[in-house]
Amino acid sequence: MSDDRRFTSREARIEAAAHRLLDRLPASGLLGGLTEFLVFGIKQAFACLFGGAMLALILATKLFWPQEIGFARYDFLFLAALAIQISLIVFKLETLAEAKVILIFHIVGTVMEIFKTSVGSWIYPEPSILRIGGVPLFSGFMYAAVGSYLARVTRILDMRYTGYPPLWATVLLALAIYANFFTHHFIIDLRYGLFAITAALFLRTTVHYRVFRFRHRMPLLVGFLLVALFIWFAENIGTWSRAWIYPSQHNGWTLVSLQKLGAWYLLMILSFVLVTLVHRPKTQVATMASAATPDLTADARSAAASG
Repeated sequence: MSDDRRFTSREARIEAAAHRLLDRLPASGLLGGLTEFLVFGIKQAFACLFGGAMLALILATKLFWPQEIGFARYDFLFLAALAIQISLIVFKLETLAEAKVILIFHIVGTVMEIFKTSVGSWIYPEPSILRIGGVPLFSGFMYAAVGSYLARVTRILDMRYTGYPPLWATVLLALAIYANFFTHHFIIDLRYGLFAITAALFLRTTVHYRVFRFRHRMPLLVGFLLVALFIWFAENIGTWSRAWIYPSQHNGWTLVSLQKLGAWYLLMILSFVLVTLVHRPKTQVATMASAATPDLTADARSAAASG
């Protein structure tokens, strides 16, 4: 996707309005740094639009759901997720490519959910009609939220890479990770070997991302860990609301084990690779730049000119 097509039409208008407001601020010093940090936070929140809306609904239905209406909370969450998805497309806040990512993740996640609930890894304690076995259909959207975030943040922050491994190698790793989520119940758990392979593949990979005036860079393995950590936080909110629970939480909520962070890290790799099949990784042109360098791309110049 070229730079001038990085945003949807509505997002482009929001971006232009932000430039008209923020271009007047200093580019350097404390205020310049705070501006960059603020824009980074806003863009991250915008990338989390689907997942944030789902998490808010899970919390709201935990606190305020009227049991007497005779309509299952899980079924409402599924229908609400569909409505959010349709609204994002209708109001041009999401691309069709990202909608495809959500569909892929919903299928991949639901298949794994059906297996995991059948072996007792976790359960969905409330009744519902829209379900497959022990899995309410809204659960697939939890995985879709991860895919939606990764696809959107890749586009919104114009992510590019140096030292990126061959795509075929990352696909094989993703297949091995997905298989291990099933096979470790019957044979040896290969997660530590998968951690080692992940480190070997991505150790030299750096992600370069555009925030506002500058491009920044980060080791991709660190980026994976940070996203996995935030998913772990969200999972604690989800289990507290009893959207799903682990066996250790049957008699009351407890913090989700930090061991789950490793599982989420591997799921992050799987999710990221699936997204790269839709948004192919773009190479960052080598420069002698520092960690935060001015962004001189065409759309940044044109946006600045409009201020």
